[in-house]
Amino acid sequence: MADSNDFNSRIIEEFRANHGQVGGFMDVLPLHHTGARSGTQRVSPLAYQAVGEGYAVFASKAGAPSNPDWFHNLIAHPDAVVEVGAETVKVKARAAEPTERDVIFARQAERAPQFAKYEETAAPRKIPVVVLDPVK
Repeated sequence: MADSNDFNSRIIEEFRANHGQVGGFMDVLPLHHTGARSGTQRVSPLAYQAVGEGYAVFASKAGAPSNPDWFHNLIAHPDAVVEVGAETVKVKARAAEPTERDVIFARQAERAPQFAKYEETAAPRKIPVVVLDPVK
């Protein structure tokens, strides 16, 4: 199996080389976040959905039984930065409230049916949705 860091690096390189476009994927944004314990700066390419003036990302981890590391990092350090298209945007992360989460997740599962499968596979874990609100 390929190293996930190599895979992520290739996606980020393609994103930047093509001014925010990644072929063969849904909408993707690089999320710059801080390690919960280490304080190390990290970048994770994530599927996203525009929500109002902000963005929603999904802690699916492809249906794994645990949340991804970036989710724990955002809970510990909610101030982050995203790259959307050619823009860099400062954001503050928050876990979506249950009703808000269900609406956003249902829309994502409609747009990308594998997300519904991820939630089935992850059960009983309910995949968190994180809203990234722009900081002005």
